[in-house]
Amino acid sequence: MIDRIVSAPLVTAEAFADHDGAFVPTAERAAVARAVPTRQREFFTVRHLARRAMVQLGVPGGDRMPILKGERGAPTWPDGVIGSMTHCTGYRSAVVGLLSDVRSVGIDAEPHSALPSGVLPSVSIAAEREWLASAAREHGPDVHFDKLLFSAKESTYKAWFPITRRWLGFEDAHITFSVDVTGRSGSFTSTILIDGAVASGAPLTELRGQWLVDGDLVVSSIVVPHE
Repeated sequence: MIDRIVSAPLVTAEAFADHDGAFVPTAERAAVARAVPTRQREFFTVRHLARRAMVQLGVPGGDRMPILKGERGAPTWPDGVIGSMTHCTGYRSAVVGLLSDVRSVGIDAEPHSALPSGVLPSVSIAAEREWLASAAREHGPDVHFDKLLFSAKESTYKAWFPITRRWLGFEDAHITFSVDVTGRSGSFTSTILIDGAVASGAPLTELRGQWLVDGDLVVSSIVVPHE
């Protein structure tokens, strides 16, 4: 599924159930030792997928490399590697690539259902809520665009943070969507509303992504190219 919105030179891996027999580095077991079993399985499976993708990418020792949580929960990748992971009910996915090929990547998957009542105002800005109202009238109820917006915000942050090392709130990006003829996929643009300064290179002012709804899932992705 994720390979429909993320392509080479990035490598993708996904699963719709946990890999209970997969190799788990000791450091990863220790990192979630106090978590409930379901959380542990999600944590281990998505990292198993990331290692599988690193092997396909040709990363030395990628099959045994622990992937821990770093600053603000971002995954710790080996030097020269970039990546993103996501998991939700019924789905786990990882994308990895070489820093020499792309600047950053962010992916997110969510159950395709409406946001819980009262959540939308805290994860959106007024202009986005206006679009959601018009999208519901134009495209009907088949797509939960509020959950799509949430997913796109998550992908935006995941792509933003490795480059800037700074927080990006839900209110700090304005996301606009295009919808293709099927009504269940398309693209989006995240316009950054705060200072997009980075350590080196041009500031981040706009990130472009893809989205897809398939069955019970909605997925989104952003790949940030080099200048």
